Parts: sequence; C-alpha cells; structure tokens
Amino acid sequence: MASLRSVSFYAASALKRHPQVVYSSTRSTLFKRNPFQSTRAMTTSAIPTERASEYDRVLRKHKGLNKDLQRMQYAVRGELVLRAQKLTRDLDAGAKLPFSSVTFCNIGNPQSVGQKPISFIRESLAAVVHPALLENDFLAPDVVDRARAFLGTCQSVGAYSESKGIDFVRNRVAKAIEERDGYPSDPESIFLGNGASDAVKAMLQIIIRDSTDGILIPIPQYPLYSATLTALAGQQVDYYLDEDNGWALSIDELKKSLYNAREEGIQVRAIVVINPGNPTGQVLSEENMREIVRFCEAEKLVIMADEVYQKNVYVESKPFISFKKVICDLKSPVELASFHSISKGVIGECGLRGGYVELFNTEQDLNDLVYKVFSVSLCSNVLGQYAIDLMMTPPKEGEESYSVYKRETDDIYNDLKAKAQKLCKGLNTLEGVSCNDSEGAMYLFPQIRLSKKAIETAKQRGYACADVLYCVELLEETGICVVPGSGFGQREGTYHFRTTFLPSREKIDGVVNSMRTFHDQFLRRYS
Repeated sequence: MASLRSVSFYAASALKRHPQVVYSSTRSTLFKRNPFQSTRAMTTSAIPTERASEYDRVLRKHKGLNKDLQRMQYAVRGELVLRAQKLTRDLDAGAKLPFSSVTFCNIGNPQSVGQKPISFIRESLAAVVHPALLENDFLAPDVVDRARAFLGTCQSVGAYSESKGIDFVRNRVAKAIEERDGYPSDPESIFLGNGASDAVKAMLQIIIRDSTDGILIPIPQYPLYSATLTALAGQQVDYYLDEDNGWALSIDELKKSLYNAREEGIQVRAIVVINPGNPTGQVLSEENMREIVRFCEAEKLVIMADEVYQKNVYVESKPFISFKKVICDLKSPVELASFHSISKGVIGECGLRGGYVELFNTEQDLNDLVYKVFSVSLCSNVLGQYAIDLMMTPPKEGEESYSVYKRETDDIYNDLKAKAQKLCKGLNTLEGVSCNDSEGAMYLFPQIRLSKKAIETAKQRGYACADVLYCVELLEETGICVVPGSGFGQREGTYHFRTTFLPSREKIDGVVNSMRTFHDQFLRRYS
C-alpha cells in the first residue's frame, strides 16, 4: 500500500491524472475573485468597541476555520445564485432592470417555480399535522384511514421517532421496493433521512477512512459528491461520460480512471452512478447496468446508486430499472447503497426534506455503523418520513383519492416531458450550441462554443472558467439564472451550463426567446 500523502499532493495529482477536465472544486471558487462581493466590513454583527477591534478572533478564515470546508464548493447554490437573489430583492424594492423578474433555472425545486403540490399528499400531511381534521368529513376516507394508521405508530409528528425512521414507514417502503423490483427488501436495511443528501453524506463519511481513500464519480456530476468528498478530505476519482454518445457510461473509461488512481496509491472503494443522470439527463440501459455490476464485482467496488429521478423518465425505450434488481438478476454479491427522495419525481416536495437509503448485500457491521451515524441526529423530520410513505405507496385504483391523484401526477409528468423537448429544441437552434435530449431527470446540459475573446475576457475578469462569464452576463441581461458547467465538471476546452425545465410552458417560451436574443448579442460582443 502506498504511504499516506497529503491532500494537497492528491489534489495536484488529480489534475495531472485528468488534465482534460475543468472542475471547480480544484479551485477556491467558480470565481477567482468574487465579482459580487460586498464592500461591507469583514466582521459580521459585533459590538463596535475598541476591545472588539483589537481582539484576535479565533474563527478567522486563514487560521481558524476548517480548510477542507473552505475548499468545498457547491455550484448549484453558489455565488451566481446569491447574485440572482440580490437582483430579486432589488426588483422588489423598485429597481429598474432589463427584466421584470428573475427566472431560477439553477436547481430542481419544482414548487418554487409554480408546480402545484399533489392534493392527496397535502391533505394527508394536513391530517397528521392537525389531527382534529380527522373528525371532519371533508377529507377522503383513504386519507383519514392512512393518517390514523400513521399516528397510531408515532402519536404525533412533533415527537422524535426511531433513529432509522418509523417502523411503519420503513416496512411500507420495503414492500414498495419489493413490488418494484420483484425481490425481497429488508426494512431493517432502510434508513430514512432529511432528503437523500443526508443519506449520501452519511455513506461517504463511513466509506472514506482517510485521505488515501477515493470514490469514482461521473463527470459531469451533481456537486453534492465532490463537495462532500472535499469536506471529508477523500479523493475524487473522475470518470467521464461520453457527450457525443448521449452521455453514455463506458466500462473502458471506468477501467482507465480506476487503474490510474490505483497507480497513484488511491484506494478506490466505491462508485457513484446517477441514474437518471444529473446534470446530463441520460437513462442507463439494462445491459449497461449489468456491465457496471460485473465491473464492480470484479474490482470490489461498492455501488452508490443515486436513483432520485426514477419517476422522471421520458423515453419508453429506456424504462427505469434499479441497480438492486440488476444485482439480484445477476445473483451478484456486490454491495449496494441506493438512494431515493421525495424532492423529485412528480411530487417535488423539496422543502419537506425526506429521503432514504437502502443497503443491500452488506454486513451487519455496516448497518450498525449507519445506524450510529443517523442516531447522532436523533431522527429525520417526521413529516418528511410520512411524505416518503405517501410517495412510495400512492393511492391505488378503487381508492377514493386515486382518480384525482392519477390526473394530477399525469399532468405534471406530461408537462415536464413537453417542456424538456421544447427547451432542448430551442437551445439547439442557437448558433454554436448543442444539447442532448433529456431522457430523464429535470435538466439539460447544453455545450456552448465560446470565442477566444470571450475566454480571454473571462480570465481578465477573474473567472475560473469562461462559462461563468456567459452565465453571469445571461443573468445580468435577462434575469435567467443557470449554473456554469464548470460547477459540475467538464472536459478541458468545452463549456456548458445546466438549466432546469421546471418553469411553466409559457415561461419556457420566454426563456428560449430571451436566451436567443442574449446569445446573439453575446456572440457579436465577443466576436
């Protein structure tokens, strides 16, 4: 085994190992300097006394704060988004800007841009938050029955639950997984968290033992993974998706990344697979998934399957298949942690914070350690736990809430599918822009071809990557907030941005028109 080396050495060697990637977590920020930084005093709220000004504070950036956390970046909620929020406040205060509102296309947050909540879910949540509603007759009988059953197990949503989550919910989640995959699911291997993100962070915390341990993550990727690895001082081992082939995942690419990392002394312990993809929107085929499982079995890698978009699949030829089903079909011993969330799909209940991880083919020692990590936070929020139950076991045909639930969820699904196609088509009409279809999830990740002048201007302004310049000017001139591709990782010499297709169809039309006008002006400005 290679000797322990410093994190900074590994950061440098990662760039050497993958020189073709441009990735923001290797820098302090998307911006080498913050173009939106306030000119306020360096201290926050404090008593303005002479002693305070002379006091040598313990918690100061360059000597008293965790360096790994300072290096951590999360572009989806980064500096560009802070600027967009400031512009929103300016508009509310009566400022005159080139646009009347800010359109947030930076994050998969459906209800923030107008998606209506599902009636069945909100009525069910209301019933357990205020049980007196159960005595009235305006709630559907199936809503009342489910709420009474749930409250019978936890007494109140204001009480702590078991650290793993309420038994009632975990048993119902396990049954739903069995119905989905056709294989047994053990509720004792299911842990409910405040969103899938909590479960992902817990698993990475357990897998990363020291700074020689690494995780294979896709490029482009959702920056939760890179940010958490940075915070844990673990090693990010990039494998690249093939943009020219619909963001396909190649086993040869996995082998190259794995073997190169091992040559550098990195102990690669797991692989992250996001299916459907974020930010790329691709859906894996069953055969590709079989190849991945065989590869992981041969190389002794744990699979971390991010499957939160499993209900967001828009192509009939590629239905969602879980990694658990593939592992069971192959009778493989590969260890699996699979994640799901109430934030995505068609219900989009992001603010309720509910998600779970299911462990499979794992030793009891791991399950015990996951329990210990979850127990430190006592439990996830109980309302989110109930929402997980509602997502996994929706009304069935013949139940009172079924017809409305079916109509509402079908409408949202069809709307998402239509908006994905409309926005993708519009982006592909722009000069120098190419965008793969979104087979799933909530995003498009178009490539933009930028001139030498634009690239040089970005450097002069202190931006870490030229796509930041594009996204900053897009926001300042149109009010459209997207995320630079460099926040997700991309090959050197390519530039992208990620956009959702969540705003209403009418707003999507406006987004396309505004982008077209801006894009033409941007090309002329930097020609």
